[in-house]
Amino acid sequence: MRSFRIAAMAAVLLAAGSLAGQQSSKKPQPQTEPTPLQEKAGKPAAQPAQPSPKPEENKPAPADESKGKDKDLHFDVAEVAPIVTRHQVTVNGRVLRYTATAGRLPIKREDGKIEAEMFFVAYTLEGQEASRRPLTFAFNGGPGSASVWLHMGALGPKRVVLTNEGFMPPGPYRMEDNPSTLLDRSDLVLVDAIGTGFSRAADAETSKKFWGVKGDIEAYGEFIRLFLTRYERWTSPLFMLGESYGTTRAAGVAGYLADKGITFSGITLLSTVLNFQTVENTRTNDQAYIFLIPTYTMAAAYHHKLAPDLAQDLSKARQEAEHWASNEYAQALDKGDALTAQERETALEQMARYTGLSKSFLDQADMRVDVQKFTHNLLLDQKLRVGRLDTRFTGPDPEGLLDTRFYDPTSSAIVPPYTTVFNQYVRNELGYKSDMPYYVFAGEAGFRKWEWGNAIEGFPDTASALRAAMAKDPYLKVLVMEGYYDLATPYYAATYTMQHLGLPPALRKNISFATYDCGHMVYLKPDMLAKMKRDQAAFMDQALAGTRAQ
Repeated sequence: MRSFRIAAMAAVLLAAGSLAGQQSSKKPQPQTEPTPLQEKAGKPAAQPAQPSPKPEENKPAPADESKGKDKDLHFDVAEVAPIVTRHQVTVNGRVLRYTATAGRLPIKREDGKIEAEMFFVAYTLEGQEASRRPLTFAFNGGPGSASVWLHMGALGPKRVVLTNEGFMPPGPYRMEDNPSTLLDRSDLVLVDAIGTGFSRAADAETSKKFWGVKGDIEAYGEFIRLFLTRYERWTSPLFMLGESYGTTRAAGVAGYLADKGITFSGITLLSTVLNFQTVENTRTNDQAYIFLIPTYTMAAAYHHKLAPDLAQDLSKARQEAEHWASNEYAQALDKGDALTAQERETALEQMARYTGLSKSFLDQADMRVDVQKFTHNLLLDQKLRVGRLDTRFTGPDPEGLLDTRFYDPTSSAIVPPYTTVFNQYVRNELGYKSDMPYYVFAGEAGFRKWEWGNAIEGFPDTASALRAAMAKDPYLKVLVMEGYYDLATPYYAATYTMQHLGLPPALRKNISFATYDCGHMVYLKPDMLAKMKRDQAAFMDQALAGTRAQ
């Protein structure tokens, strides 16, 4: 077995991977008097209760200049009361009045010392019985990505305005009311991983504890426990929604908290990767190449690189590609150098048919085409790169055409709108005014290495943790959301993982799937966002119905 390099894995998983829009009737002002929500939150026993600070008081202490290049990782970890504002949004003709709470919760050692603080924004619908209202914890992945994408793209009451195809609009960027917000069905808590957003560890050395599979899961588990405690939500029906590496985390957290008495009614896995053997190409692992083929077929069809007989029926073409990949292609890869000349020729012809790439290129690649080779070569004749997070996206490579580093046009198109809009929104609408930079990606905070665990144990995997959680709680429901144009977490790999959890038939019925004609971030297109909301709402209804029936 081998160790895992963060540069390679982050390249696979980083998700994402003006205020002129429709606003609330009046911009709320941060409250300086404690609200009922703040009173429920309480304060640590060692500190007296205190009113919410004014926004200008909510600034971090100056960075420790003695720490050199790691100074941005240091901040004042003394607890500060959250900022609470009130808003409203209209969803399906219904006016929703809600409270937004923006703040940080401490992650402490056993001796009570604060090692980190995790930034969150919670949305609670007013006039509801909190103890019975569903509560959804949501987060993106990376590892090393803030949760701005789910926050401002899918779940929150506001969304970034993109084009109808989900592409980058001209600036200045703006936001609008989100008609597909989940707030009408569930209270929401959007959480940023340590080292992203406004979440920070006390210092660079402590950061290492949380920048790994195990430490990250434990931090999120502690955050959820503390949130339930401070806001008295222990009896609320609980849900988790993770995207990309956030699905890895969600599965791990489910297993981790199951042993601590905290269970969930439902877990949604959006753009899923639990078993990294299904996505990590190596010289000794051909499995990941197999699961890429159907997505290559969809991308080739979108860019008019498939034969007419395949292009006229994409559903049939996708199913053909799945069958060929799992059978003839898998057998050809298994034979390796023992493949006869005729068998190789046949495999090359079929692979060219399903990928849109030339036989000569596939031959030179030894029929093993990773994501970079595909996205850099599918439209090489047009001097364009194809997106990894969403293969519908294209663009010229900023560094040229040949012998360049990996480049994903998707990220270039979505990072500026989301970064700009959220920074304005969190400070202006939510009143969380801080000089601390909001890190969309942990690399900005000095993130260097993700600890994947002991290589002797094999590829990183949290599918086993999800299986354990489902086995311990037979009422736990799981929804897997898959985008057909996603090369970061290919849908066929996710389906394979869920079909190999080793669950008995009775528990397998608790897993359902939803598919989308888009990429990694299925919510970029408004029509797909609306479908995502319908699918999630139906899933929650099913999960809650099962709970109430007991």
